[in-house]
Amino acid sequence: MATKLSEVTAADMRAAMIDSQLRTNDVIDPAVVHAMATTPREPHVPAALASVAYMDRAIALGHGRALNAPLVTGRMLVAADIRPGTRVLLIGSATGYTAVLLAALGAEVHAVEEQEELMATARAASDNAAIHWVDGPLTAGAPGAAPFKCIIVDGAIETLPDALAAQLAEGGRIVAARREGAVTRLVQGVKTGGTIALRSFADMDVAPLPGFAAPAGFRF
Repeated sequence: MATKLSEVTAADMRAAMIDSQLRTNDVIDPAVVHAMATTPREPHVPAALASVAYMDRAIALGHGRALNAPLVTGRMLVAADIRPGTRVLLIGSATGYTAVLLAALGAEVHAVEEQEELMATARAASDNAAIHWVDGPLTAGAPGAAPFKCIIVDGAIETLPDALAAQLAEGGRIVAARREGAVTRLVQGVKTGGTIALRSFADMDVAPLPGFAAPAGFRF
């Protein structure tokens, strides 16, 4: 899917991304910074856009989907507080960039994607045994592999389906992006007593995920 860049060019672009986008915006966790500094992003974007793979913007992937800007990904990974061995459910894995980063952080990743072409790109871009690719509806998750210590919804949603909330282990953490009218906020929460209370921690421009629209009158 992506045109190869020279290793020097790609490395320089990743270094600039770290210095100008991440470190200046609270993405300073050493493990997250290292993962993003060493993981190529260009295999996960369309070939024509490989040269702008590291720019501070979302990149259209086709099929109404987009790869979030690096800062969005970085902030979500820091909030997720991944530790080696953490079992993570990733919703909306698209072309697999976030899944690869999670694996680099030592997670066991169950990456859900419903768009066949995007999933094919993700599989081609990584053969990491720590990533379990799940073909199926984003709203269904991976109930057969639940419960998970962490759930990351890699896109903006209006409502969190009960089916996904049920797959989070007690004491587990969820990170997502909540659409509130024209504003999108990154949110995080911990499941306590079977309930997930979400709090916002940053306003960001996050690519929407299909299938998570709220019914009329619903409040997330």
